[in-house]
Amino acid sequence: MSFRHRFATLDDLPTIVAIYNSTVASREVTADTEPVSVESRLNWFHEHQPERRPLWVIERADDTSERPEILGWISYSNFYGRPAYSGTAEVSIYIAEAWRGKGIGRYALTEAIAHAPKIAVHTVLGFIFGHNAPSLALFRQFGFEEWANFPRVANLDGVERDLIILGKRVA
Repeated sequence: MSFRHRFATLDDLPTIVAIYNSTVASREVTADTEPVSVESRLNWFHEHQPERRPLWVIERADDTSERPEILGWISYSNFYGRPAYSGTAEVSIYIAEAWRGKGIGRYALTEAIAHAPKIAVHTVLGFIFGHNAPSLALFRQFGFEEWANFPRVANLDGVERDLIILGKRVA
């Protein structure tokens, strides 16, 4: 199966939030412990500008319907928020539950890496929980290396979890 992506629109935000919220209960992907609302993500959405920090939605390449199903999303976020770090960005990939394990993560990371130089990003980071083996494996398959390990910095339902930062120079 092949996929395509496009810049997200405000109309996509409820689906983006629903996909994000589908990961909360697993305690494997996000540090949020409760679902977020569409309203709470409006500023986050508007911070994603196509020319600097894009937010894309992923669809099946063969879906020709008027409103194709959104299978997942990819975003770039600023790292540390200071000008000297503008060439470094965190990439986030979230996939709808029914579509996990079908190659969308590989597609998303391929596209994110390829696009980085077009938006003046030379270093891509992934912030991944140490117990999220599938995501760690995906990033490592693409040559990301462990650049930081923050042991037991997150508390998820009384269980302390590590945060691993994987990094890769792409340009």
